[in-house]
Order: sequence, then structure tokens, then C-alpha cells
Amino acid sequence: MLAAAQSRWAEQLAGSREFVLDYYPAFDLMLSYAKLMVKGKLLKKIPLAFASFLLPFLIAFTFYNLYYSDRIYPNTFIAGISIGTLNKNKAVKLLQERIKVQKVVLSFQDQNFEITPKEINLVYDFEKSASSAYELDRTGNITADFKSRILAVLNKREFGLNLSLDEKKLSETLSAVAGSVETEPTPPSVKIVDGKAVVNKGKKGDTIDMTTLKKLVGELFSSASAATIKIPLISIDPTITDEEAKIFAERAENLLGRNLVINFEFQSFPQKGDDLNLLLDPKGGYSQEKITNLISYIKNLVNRSPQNPTFVFQDGKVKEFAPAKEGVKTNEEDFMAKILISLEKLEKENVKEIAIEVPVEKTSSEIQTGDVNDLGIKELIGRGVSHFRGSIPSRIYNVNLAAGRLNGILVKPGDTLSFNDALGDVSKFTGYKEAYIIKDGRTILGDGGGVCQVSTTLFRSALNAGLPIIERRAHAYRVGYYEQDSPPGLDATVYSPTTDLKIKNDTPGHILIQTQVNTKTATLVFELYGTADGRVASTTKPSVTDSVEPPPDLYQDDPTLPLGTVKQVDFKAWGARVVFNYKVEKDGQIVYQKTFSSNYRPWQAVYLRGTAPVQ
Repeated sequence: MLAAAQSRWAEQLAGSREFVLDYYPAFDLMLSYAKLMVKGKLLKKIPLAFASFLLPFLIAFTFYNLYYSDRIYPNTFIAGISIGTLNKNKAVKLLQERIKVQKVVLSFQDQNFEITPKEINLVYDFEKSASSAYELDRTGNITADFKSRILAVLNKREFGLNLSLDEKKLSETLSAVAGSVETEPTPPSVKIVDGKAVVNKGKKGDTIDMTTLKKLVGELFSSASAATIKIPLISIDPTITDEEAKIFAERAENLLGRNLVINFEFQSFPQKGDDLNLLLDPKGGYSQEKITNLISYIKNLVNRSPQNPTFVFQDGKVKEFAPAKEGVKTNEEDFMAKILISLEKLEKENVKEIAIEVPVEKTSSEIQTGDVNDLGIKELIGRGVSHFRGSIPSRIYNVNLAAGRLNGILVKPGDTLSFNDALGDVSKFTGYKEAYIIKDGRTILGDGGGVCQVSTTLFRSALNAGLPIIERRAHAYRVGYYEQDSPPGLDATVYSPTTDLKIKNDTPGHILIQTQVNTKTATLVFELYGTADGRVASTTKPSVTDSVEPPPDLYQDDPTLPLGTVKQVDFKAWGARVVFNYKVEKDGQIVYQKTFSSNYRPWQAVYLRGTAPVQ
């Protein structure tokens, strides 16, 4: 009798699939049991006692799901408020009525910091909160939903409110708190004082665990409860032991007087003294972080995209020019390895200086310089640099003006460039200002002071290019500007019409002169572009002999200056004879050589002493 009743009920339940499953996918499990019973597969296997329990359970579970078809399952709480058995609309309304927005208090020792919902643009989403609770047991996974719906009767389920806030403003608020809470750790460092290493062993510090704190703040706002959060801190201890400090000092002292020079093209990045010590790891080895920072700094100055050339020729002069440039990308991994190897050599081997090139990967430009002209201007063949730190404004102005007037000049193959002819008249009528010049054995103010800075730099670029120097004369005395980052003897004075600088173009193509003036770094650059024909130029290190001490200072009375006033109008310089040899080779043969000898007179300082009565 019971088995027959069970079979009839199973058949009825199996036939009710369309009615029930419109609402509850979880009934698939229950109906599967019913179908199995209809086929007699379970009825034969399930003991009578178990079948007597199963049928009432399935009936109860069916009506349980029917009741909660549009309701949130029981024992569901949001921010401590029970919304189980409510439909979504009623749950939203209840949350809106019951939830009171609370501020969050952060605590550190005897300090408290408040975060209000308004300052971080916090907004509760009650509809989304209710929908999330409603969908909790309606995932579409039959087995999981069946289990969670049964457990909902037995277990309380607590969830926070859905909310949105301005992450940036929260970060700003917490950063302000950090300023009052955190103690900055001091990393170990070493300084060389009077030839001895002085080590600071560092100091411990504390920083806020921002990830944890943000999580706690979010959870507290989500729970809509008034509570205090103890600010979580992370202790940072970079300090070193006495033994580590001793080794650190020894390593720093060992690097005294040693240099690591990093080069790329015409840029140089020397690392010496404290710069090198920064790369040491106080605990041993080398600081990957500091080396990475150095690489990043250099990389930003070196990396570039490929550049196509620009060439505008007008009225016998190049008005606009930019050479083709390869794209450059620093190989950071190789760069790191080079620096580490070099540092180890400086520490362990008897070497004073190591020079390395920045390892790069190059990409050719789409168009080459030679493609945009038929004058043979294809590549850089020579470069010269000089500095003019300490120049008066009028001298800097003249350097800029003269360099600009030579920029774009073309020298034909076989022609000799005359600096004076190329530059033209130098006077106030052609735009030059008064600055110091050497004339008649004195340093005086005259039109065009500073033009010799330009001729000197052109001379250096011609030497670098391997061009024949037809005429060149040194200054009467050693001028400090021309020995800034340069040995003596590499200057060239001009004074039209008697003193000129003449350079011959014996290359296969035209030579284009390009000038660059950087007033911030007080640097003048001459670049010569043309056709490289395989020549290699070299100069010996200038030899300084026959040094002569400057004469005693000379004081001259000047009735135009007030009594008691002293004004220096000339500056002392040692006399000397400076010689260097210049050689140009091609295909293993010397094609040009010359010895340059500069005889500098000793120069006395001259002061004007005021004698005019004070009015």
C-alpha cells in the first residue's frame, strides 16, 4: 500500500515539473529522484523507513521554496539588520529606515582621527545590497543552492552593505593621518670626512599598513557600526650592526679616488666619491635599488625615438637642418650587469677609473641624412665643445650671436674656410656688444668680446674631424674660459683683418656647420656634417713647459673713480709654452700632421684705484 502511494505521488510530482521549475531550478534534484522512483530504480533500493522520511521532506522543501519564491531566504542579515523572509522592495525600505551613517575613528596611542562618509564621498547602495542577498541562494548551481537553502534555516548569515567611495580621497585622508603617525626610517649611510669614512648605522621606523587599514575602514563602513580601528603599523628596521658598519666604512674608504665613468655618444655621467658610495649596500654587495635609480636617470637622458632628417637649403646657406638619428633604447639588464662588474673591479682590483658605454639597442630612421641632399652631407664627422662659465652677460650675448651667424654655413669640397670672412664684420653696427677683449697688451672692453670662444670651438671641431688647419694663432695669455674642462693650448684667437682661423675641406663632400649654445650650462658646441672617408684624427696630450709666474699686481690711479674705490680690470695668468701634435691617418697612412705650439705670456692683474674726491 505505502509503496503504491509513493509511486503515485512521484508520478504526480514528476508531472508538475513545468509548474515548479518556472520558479526553482533547484527542483531538478528533487524531480530527478521522483523520476527514478517512477522507473522503480529507487523504490527497490530505498528502505521503507527512509522512504517514509524522504517524502515528507520533499513535500516540505517544495513548499519552502514556493514560499520564498520572491523572498530573501531566512536568517539573512545585512549590517546587523534581519531581512530574511522579506522581498527585495521591503528589504530596501527597511535598510533605508534603519541604517544610520556612522563615522569611522582611527586610533593611535593617545591620538584619534575621524573619517566621515562625506569627506570620502561614501554612498550606500541599498538596492544592490538587497539584490545581493536575494541572489545568494539562486546561483543556478542546483547542488549548491539546495545545500545553502537548507542551511539557511539553521545558520545566521551576516553581510555588509554594498557601498561606493572615492578611493583617491580615502588615500589622501589616510596619507594625512600617516603624517602624524609614521616615523620615517633612516637608511644607513656613509660620508667621507677628511679622508675617513663616517657611518650612520640608520634608524628604525614605522609605517602604516595601508592595505590592511583600507580593508578595515571599508569593512567598518560596510557594517554601518560605530567603532574604533587601531591603526595597523609595519615596523621597518634598516639598521646595521657594528660589524657591518665597520665593513661598510672600509669599503667606502677603499673607493676613495676611484671613478666609474658612464658614457653615451657625447654625454658623460661620472660616478665618484659619495656617488659611488650610494651604490654600496650597507649589509654587503651593492644596492639594486640605487643602481636601478641611476639607470632610470641615465635612461631618460639617452633613450629616443628614430628621427628623420630635415634639410632646407636657401640662398646658399642651410636654413634648417636636423640629421637623421637612430632610435635608442637602453638595455637595462646589460646595463645593470656592466655596473655591477665595474663596481666589483673598482673594489677588488688596483684600478682608479673604469669607463663603460651605456648598452643600447638601436633602430634606424626611415630616411637617412644623405637621402635629403645631394651635397654629400651624410653624417657627423667632427665635434668641438667649449664652456664659458663666469662670462658677463654681454659676452654671452656675443657668443650666441656669432655662433648663430655661422650656423648653416656650407664649405665646398676643396675650399678653405676663413672664420673672419664667414662671420663678417664684428662691431656695434652689426649687433655686437662690448665685452672683454685682448688689445695692445691689455684686457679691455671692446665690440665683440667673446667671438674667440666661437673660433676656439670651431678649431676643436676641425681637429676632431681630421681637417687640415691652414692658419691658427693662440691667445696672448692663457684665458680661463678655454681651460674649463679642457687642457691648455686648444684655443684659437681671431681679430680681423690681421688674425684669422682657416680650415680646409679636403673631404669628398660639402661640410655643413651646425652650432648649439646652451646658456644654462654655459656650453658651446660645433658639429661638422659631411662625408666620412675613413680618416682618423688624434692629438697628443698638450705638454706644458717653461711656466712663468705672473708679474706683480699693478695699481693705477684713476681720477674718474671715487676715492677709496678699487676696481680690477685685468687678471693674472701664468705664462707657459704649450705644445701638442695633431695627426690624421687614413688606410693606415699618415695623410696630415702638424705640431701646434702656443706661447702664452705671463699676465699681470691690473687694478684701478679711485682718486676723485668724495662729493
